[in-house]
Amino acid sequence: MPQHKDSLTNLNKKSSIADKLKSLHLTTKQHHPFISRIAVALYDHDTDLLKTFIYSSDDKSPLANYQAKLTDTESLQDIINNSEPRVINDLNTLEHSQKTHTKALLDAGYLSSYTLPMIFNDHFFGFVFFNAAEKDVFSEHVMVELDMIGHMIGLLIYNERSSIRTLVATVKSALEMTHSRDPETAFHLERMSRYTRLIAKALANKYDFDDQYIEHIYLFAPLHDLGKIKVPDRILLKPDKLTSEEFSIMKSHPKDGRELIDSLLENYGLNGIGHVEMLRNIANYHHECIDGSGYPDGLMGENIPIEARIVTVADVFDALTSERPYKKAWNNEEAYKKLRELSGKQFDPQCVEALLAHTDDIEEIQRTFVENDYG
Repeated sequence: MPQHKDSLTNLNKKSSIADKLKSLHLTTKQHHPFISRIAVALYDHDTDLLKTFIYSSDDKSPLANYQAKLTDTESLQDIINNSEPRVINDLNTLEHSQKTHTKALLDAGYLSSYTLPMIFNDHFFGFVFFNAAEKDVFSEHVMVELDMIGHMIGLLIYNERSSIRTLVATVKSALEMTHSRDPETAFHLERMSRYTRLIAKALANKYDFDDQYIEHIYLFAPLHDLGKIKVPDRILLKPDKLTSEEFSIMKSHPKDGRELIDSLLENYGLNGIGHVEMLRNIANYHHECIDGSGYPDGLMGENIPIEARIVTVADVFDALTSERPYKKAWNNEEAYKKLRELSGKQFDPQCVEALLAHTDDIEEIQRTFVENDYG
């Protein structure tokens, strides 16, 4: 009996979504060698942003660290409204388009595309793009086969993101139940996570951050203070300066957070999700300072993981500009001044400048996630 080798066996391994996409791309090319690129973009419903996420291609992807408003792209909106894929068998018909992504594809030599919406339980969360360097290759027969691959990609991504959201939701619920009077609101976490993404995008070229890194730091940023679950309310919510004994207890929350994350990952069977070490670093090191005066380990400079340095700046900026029972909200200019004052001491100067270079984006985030009387 002839031996058959499972061409998709790599999907069973503990590997990243990007690696699994490459396996699917390789298998697709065995039947349709003209498929030179498969890419995925994710959609953020709160901000209407469509963001590049992962890709597999014969060459470097023409689009990276890119985002655009979905409402600005009529043809992609039509895909969602009609719940149907889109085929363009000659991209040259769009050569006069002013859209950045269209120009990038044409400049990279792609001549046709097939776009499939990712929808699960009627919830739209992004697109899968198939591109070819030839015209007129997306026949009905080809598209039927690509539909199966596209839906498989969507399920893989939805499964991982669902696992992460389960983890985040568990932590948020635990924080709410343990510290019901905690002054940090859900909108604080929404804002600071998006400031985190702004900084990471701005530093992407310097640190070679890919879209996966940027998306995961955005998803994991709200978990930075998980360890506060173990801090008593009398300390966590104290309006006055902490005593040395109280501050010693407070300083234990980063390591407590990392231990809790390891426990949650084990209990939920989530050790296979991507960028887990990033999550651990965010929890453990977000109170370290560039000059070595932070805690828990007194790390200095670049010895502090970059994801922790990014989250620190985003978190403190939103804390400064948010009202709390014990303080009024600072205006943005006051907060910008304080960040610059502490740049190089408490904060990484690159992270500070990366955030302050995007004041328009900061204000849009603040408008989108504005507090009200109910938090």
